[in-house]
Amino acid sequence: MTSWLGTIVAEIAREMADASDRGTVADYIPPLAKVPSSRFGIAVVEADGTCHAAGDADMPFSIQSVSKVFGLTLALGMVGDALWKRVGREPSGSAFNSIVQLETELGIPRNPFINAGAIVVSDILLGRNEPRETIGEILRFVRGLAGDESIGIDEEVARAEQDTGFRNMALAQYMRAFDNIHHPVERTLGIYFHQCALAMSCRQLALAGRYLMCGGTNPETGRTIVSRQRARRINALMMTCGHYDGSGEFAFRVGLPGKSGVGGGILAIAPGIASVAVWSPGLNARGNSQLGTLALERLVQRTGWSVFDPAPPVDA
Repeated sequence: MTSWLGTIVAEIAREMADASDRGTVADYIPPLAKVPSSRFGIAVVEADGTCHAAGDADMPFSIQSVSKVFGLTLALGMVGDALWKRVGREPSGSAFNSIVQLETELGIPRNPFINAGAIVVSDILLGRNEPRETIGEILRFVRGLAGDESIGIDEEVARAEQDTGFRNMALAQYMRAFDNIHHPVERTLGIYFHQCALAMSCRQLALAGRYLMCGGTNPETGRTIVSRQRARRINALMMTCGHYDGSGEFAFRVGLPGKSGVGGGILAIAPGIASVAVWSPGLNARGNSQLGTLALERLVQRTGWSVFDPAPPVDA
C-alpha cells in the first residue's frame, strides 16, 4: 500500500493548497483567530506504522474538541460503563455548545462529544485529584499514545478559553443544578479548557489515534489501551456524534469515524487500515474543517476506505 498511498496523500495536499473556498477561521477564541487560513496538513499512519505526511503535517495546532476522544477513553478506563449514567450516546442534532436539550433531559448531555458531555467527562476525570494532577495525567496519556514527549498544552489558548468560555460556564452551572457536575464548576472547567488546549501536529494526532485503528491496542508498544469492544464503541460514537449537527453529512461524504475540533483538526479512523489526521483552520457553517472534510472525502474516494464500501473479494 505504501507507495500509492504516499502519492495520494501528496496529491490531496497539492489540491488543498489550490482550493479557493477555505472556510472561516474560528474567531471567538482569540489565539485561533490568528492562524492563517492557508494552512493545511495531512498525515496517514498505516497499521504497520508507516506514516505518509504532506503539507503542514508537522506544525502543532490546537486540537480543541478532538481531545474529547482521549478524555472519553481515560474516563471509561476510570469508571467503565457507569459513565453512561451521566452522559448519553445519541446524536444531538444541535450545535456543539447548545444548552437547549439539557432542560428537557434533566441535565444529561446527549453524548460525550458535545461540550456539555465533555464537561461531564472532565468532571469524572477530576475524580479525587487536584486539577493540576488530572491535567498532567491527560498529557501523559496522549504523549504515550503518540510516543512523543514533546506534545504540550498551549497555555495562551487555555487562558483564552477561560476568558471567553461563558457558554461553557453556563452549561456546567446548569448541569450542576441537576447534580450532574460533582465538583466546583471552576475546577471541572479548568480540566476541560486545558484538555481542549492540547497542541499537536497532524503526525502526532494520527499516531495517537492508532489504538482505535487496531482494536484498542497501541501497535507500537503492544499495550492494550481499551478492549476491542470499547474501541469499536468509541468509533461508533465518533461516526454518529463526532461532527455535532454535521455528523450525518460527514458520514454521508466521508464514511469514517471521525472527531473534529474548531481549531480545524479532524481525526478519522479506517478500522484495521489507518489512522488519519487532517488540519485546515477554516471552518464550515457547522464548525468543522472545510478543507479537512474535503480532503478526507477525496482520500476515501481514492482508497475505498469508507466503512460503507464493500470489502474487497478474498482471493481463492
